[in-house]
Amino acid sequence: MPTLASNFKAEISTLIANKDSAGLKAKLAPWLPSDVAPILSELPIEQLAMLFRGCTKELAAATFSYLEHNAKHKLLKTLTQPQAAALLNELPADDRTTFLNELPLELAMQMLGLLTPEERKVAQDLLAYPEHSVGRMMTLDYVAVRPDWTVREALDYIRTHGYDRETLNMVYVTDESGHLLDDIRVRRFLLAEFDTPVRALMDGNFASISPNDDREKALVVFRKYDRAALPVVDTDSKIIGIVTADDMLDVAAEEATEDIQKLGGSEALDEPYTTIALTKMVKKRASWLVVLFLGEMLTATAMSYFEDELAKAIVLSLFIPLVISSGGNAGSQAATLVIRALALGEFRLRDWWKIMRRELAAGLMLGLILGTIGFLRIIIWSRFSHIYDPSPFRVATTVGAALVGIVLWGSLMGSMLPLLLKKLGFDPATSSAPFVATLVDVTGLIIYFTVALFIML
Repeated sequence: MPTLASNFKAEISTLIANKDSAGLKAKLAPWLPSDVAPILSELPIEQLAMLFRGCTKELAAATFSYLEHNAKHKLLKTLTQPQAAALLNELPADDRTTFLNELPLELAMQMLGLLTPEERKVAQDLLAYPEHSVGRMMTLDYVAVRPDWTVREALDYIRTHGYDRETLNMVYVTDESGHLLDDIRVRRFLLAEFDTPVRALMDGNFASISPNDDREKALVVFRKYDRAALPVVDTDSKIIGIVTADDMLDVAAEEATEDIQKLGGSEALDEPYTTIALTKMVKKRASWLVVLFLGEMLTATAMSYFEDELAKAIVLSLFIPLVISSGGNAGSQAATLVIRALALGEFRLRDWWKIMRRELAAGLMLGLILGTIGFLRIIIWSRFSHIYDPSPFRVATTVGAALVGIVLWGSLMGSMLPLLLKKLGFDPATSSAPFVATLVDVTGLIIYFTVALFIML
């Protein structure tokens, strides 16, 4: 049964084939660019190029920003040079910077050559900032007013200059030199009397970020101050651009994706799973798998030191998977919770002792729960089987006590390792769940057999 999207795609294809520009315009008018872009990305590149040649430059620029990267690249190669230049010049500065940053250097330089001198300078200035910095994301399209204007003058200025601005949720107040004095929500202008001076609306409570700040820091500031946009200021406190909430939503999604991939024991893919080259994906996954595999080999080494003890009580080998997996699971839980709390700013590194105390208590309680279950399981099972003879109570005590120690140790390691990595300047997500589990597997065996040495032998 054809879907709405497939019907729309077929209708667009027919209109393009018939070169019906008026029909295309009418068909696209009710659609938002973000909704229509995924459908248009599925069109043959020749049809997509014909569509972009026939629609308005405003619609082309708005839709282009939402196309998939490969579709953008192919489209620009299909358009004539003047058409490609017109499209690139019409793009918002932040969207254009993101697109150019994804291109190979040689191709990005060619695209820069298509821009007007004014737009080229803007693009070069933004690309000069470090990768993943606020400067790469900011737009220069904002509205600024003076404190000595009246509300009427400010509204007149907004009507004249606000049409093509990125957002009008916030209006910025600057002095003659461009120093940022305040940010004011536009609704305050709408509700104030016309003769009210802008200065009377100011409260001095505003937040700003630096173009060299990491985008993760900007995300924290957005969450803290609940702004639709944040001003970007230079070292002299002069406003040079803004970063909007829609860009921050993209950052939040990218950062969450990166952290989840790292937590899964892989390098961040940096590209969508469905489009990344197979060899590149294997390379990113193989490196961590090799490290984890080498780490797991230490498990065999640890077991070799307790070979004699294991031979005397072979029944202990039945519970090796149980006890070490419990420690790894507890460590993975703790690592995931701490990494997420750290990312949300719920605590600082100097609070590490609070985290340790909390995990000591949690690990002990979780260990007692699992240890009790393990103890009871062996005692109850020994009533119906002689596998644990001659001393089922000792076996049960060994497994129960070992579980308490291993789960406690796993919780501590899982919680402290992210903090240690953060202190050393590494990404805490690098202490992925498989990595923590591998470390706990090795140390868990040592704990298990040490407990067995004292109780069983």
